[in-house]
Amino acid sequence: MKILKFKYIQILLFLSVMSSCTDDFVSVLPDDRIVQENFWQNEDDAVMALYGIYNVLQDRYIYGYGGGEDAMSPNAFQWAHWEGKHMQVGNGTIQPSDGGIVAGRWTDAYRGINRVNSFLANIDRVDMDVKDKETMKGEAYFLRGVFYSLLVNTYGGVPLILEPISVEEARTLSRSTKEESWNQVHSDYDMAISLLPTNAEVKGRATLGAALGMKMRAFLYQSEWEQVIEYADKVIALGEYDLFPSYEGLFHLDNENNVEVIFDVQFMDGPFSQGSIFDRYWQPQNLENGVSGSNSVAPIQDLVDAYEMIDGTNINPDKPFENRDPRLDFTILRPGAYFQDQLYPDEIQNHTGQKVGYGIRKYTIEDKQIVPTQSPLNFIVLRYADILLSKAEALIEGEEKNIPKAIELINRIRTERNDVNMYSINANLDFTEARELLRHERRIEFALEGLYWSDIKRWEIGNKVYPIEVRGGSNELIEVKFEDGYNLEEDQYLPLPDSELSLNPNLEQNPGY
Repeated sequence: MKILKFKYIQILLFLSVMSSCTDDFVSVLPDDRIVQENFWQNEDDAVMALYGIYNVLQDRYIYGYGGGEDAMSPNAFQWAHWEGKHMQVGNGTIQPSDGGIVAGRWTDAYRGINRVNSFLANIDRVDMDVKDKETMKGEAYFLRGVFYSLLVNTYGGVPLILEPISVEEARTLSRSTKEESWNQVHSDYDMAISLLPTNAEVKGRATLGAALGMKMRAFLYQSEWEQVIEYADKVIALGEYDLFPSYEGLFHLDNENNVEVIFDVQFMDGPFSQGSIFDRYWQPQNLENGVSGSNSVAPIQDLVDAYEMIDGTNINPDKPFENRDPRLDFTILRPGAYFQDQLYPDEIQNHTGQKVGYGIRKYTIEDKQIVPTQSPLNFIVLRYADILLSKAEALIEGEEKNIPKAIELINRIRTERNDVNMYSINANLDFTEARELLRHERRIEFALEGLYWSDIKRWEIGNKVYPIEVRGGSNELIEVKFEDGYNLEEDQYLPLPDSELSLNPNLEQNPGY
């Protein structure tokens, strides 16, 4: 059962009260004071408060834009330049005053952190089963780790707030260092690991595997290779997860919470704004059934060209989509493909403002009628394939290299599913070849899942991959991503939003802005 199907009307009422006092304040300010005198009376209150934290995961600038965040990377293009400003991040023109994800991620993440801090400060007031209370504390620590990991990965070092604070205190905060911020992420995950069960009673709530896996990802983003292997092995040792036998089916509604999913954001249909926007934003127009989408983000030719032939031969320019890696058609809507039994782009098209020539297929629903912004399909934050490829990367990059073992793990991704049967890679590769292979495989496996921006940054290869041309279906030039080149000193992080700097003179802006 989905997490927000429990008492969702009560939860929405709770959230409306929780948020009603924060509209006039900066994002790091407490958003719980209005309910303290008459809340925290029983276990139902504690559950609603916890679900209020989970609800933040759906926010646009946490995980609510899904694979659309690939528009910040070489994978995709956002034509709707006003919609979150992912286009400006992706082409190197983002500014501190732009709003969108610059201000939105800061605001959304600190909203979640404030709710965690309120929860941890008050949960012991509730008379309830001790084991259940400890599990809920573990979930809160886990979620705070998720929010802080997004912040530090996006902005670098950030203010660390670990308990409820006043308005005056919020306006005097300073940034912690990047190392201190990552240390806090690990501290929260460690608390979660000590408290969480292997299996959750309710699908979608955090588990031991989720905490171990997200801690592994934090180490991955820090290039701490020995720890990546350690925590990947801990997830593997649980014996709870495996590759789902169908790559296409992995993202289908009928297979939600399958054996590959370690942690996901739970969406649901219905009129209470608990569904995702994916179908409304990614699907093509003129569909006989389903949502008429805006194609506000679309994959570009640079990504399409990265998909190999199944047998490793050269692509036939006369038949460019024949015999390609099946993940291309499972991920991207391309010319000559059918979507809901309609031919693209002859019967169904991109939005009139979107001329890139491709569409997002992953995380759209093709077999049922969907109401706009009410898609019930969950968004996967962490899956088992990431555990395997992260371990493979650490085996390649770490001091005690084991390239044959890394290639074995990569080949599992390429050959083990029923619908993805790529040629196996020979284990006799040198370091440079193995690194290139690993990075290619991550790009393809997780295309349009919102991870490639982080990979480009942590690999420090932006100055090598950019500039990148974005061309339309008729090969016309639409834009150039990072036309003046990518600066490793200035383009690795987003700027702190001007709205925060104006309220707190102790905050220092990132270089280059």
